[in-house]
Amino acid sequence: MPKCCSKPEIDRRGILAMAGIGVPTALVGLSAAPKFARAAAQSSRPQTPDEALAALKDGNARYVEAPELCVTKPSKQRASVATGQSPWATIVACADSRVPPELIFGGLGLGELFVARNAGNQVDTQAIGTVEFGSAVLGSHLIVVLGHSRCGAVQAACDVVTDNATFPGSIGPMVDPIVPAALAVRDKPGDFLANATRESALRTAARLTTASTILSDLVKSGKLKIVAGEYDLETGKVEFFEEAVEGSAGFTKG
Repeated sequence: MPKCCSKPEIDRRGILAMAGIGVPTALVGLSAAPKFARAAAQSSRPQTPDEALAALKDGNARYVEAPELCVTKPSKQRASVATGQSPWATIVACADSRVPPELIFGGLGLGELFVARNAGNQVDTQAIGTVEFGSAVLGSHLIVVLGHSRCGAVQAACDVVTDNATFPGSIGPMVDPIVPAALAVRDKPGDFLANATRESALRTAARLTTASTILSDLVKSGKLKIVAGEYDLETGKVEFFEEAVEGSAGFTKG
């Protein structure tokens, strides 16, 4: 796996060049962007969105077949990534302790994945900004919105729909964005929780391109793909969903 070692600096114009956005656009929202260090890519790093997706699929297959072999050696990687990073994929994952992205995709090492995690793998302003940074600044070729089986946050949204459930503190507002997905599949055949998990991941993936011009421009230029998937807690397998999402510019079938 890649070992990144150099640290060329990327200024505001560099950010825009990678994102395919003109300088005038940059002055809205990115006018005070600082300089960021980014590690140089090596040949072993996936160079395209398709290569990145294939690498994740291959890594997950290794994890399913021989999970005990998917162990990284961070002591040999720390120095090479200490001064910069060039992750080749971004994962929007659930905070669930049973779903560690680096492990389930084959024991990936330091500096390979850019990860945003929260309960229910949702994308608020902070999460969208995070994945924009990963793609436009650090050069990530792929974004995966990764749900998982028996997700507690999605189950809570289903309980809101079926039982008008309420939750204390900030848990209720956290669950609210998932409720529309649960409502959309309430009357569909099959398992309600499984259907809601899939629908929520697909909607979140679609939202990334509709809510972010940076990401949609990268998708349109062929520099980025956005997909949705689900991790099975029992089998360890990641299924990449094949449904296209209405309104999601460039949403890619997995």
